[in-house]
Amino acid sequence: MSDCLFCKIIRGDIPASKVYENEHVLAFRDISPVAPQHILLIPKTHVGSVGELEPEHAMAMGELFLAARQVAEAQGLGESGYRLVINNGPDAMQTVFHIHLHLLGGQEMGWPPFSKRLED
Repeated sequence: MSDCLFCKIIRGDIPASKVYENEHVLAFRDISPVAPQHILLIPKTHVGSVGELEPEHAMAMGELFLAARQVAEAQGLGESGYRLVINNGPDAMQTVFHIHLHLLGGQEMGWPPFSKRLED
């Protein structure tokens, strides 16, 4: 297992406010939430980014999305809706290079989700 921040959380070296865990996925509350419900879901297999995904990661990624549905429903977001976000790379603001889903909900969201506008 890697020595990244999320791998340390999976190993229990760093505490986290866990909301869900199974054999393949760990979900915990983000320490800097941007929505009333902001939960990170991570595969227990280290994959740095979407660009590092290989065919053998297909099951782990499927487990990640199935867990997201379960977590959203358990948090009462199934009816009102929620957003799933994967930041991939520095321009997308990925800061921990262990692929992860941000589950955001508990409020109405806008679109587009950019803080900067495209230049004409």
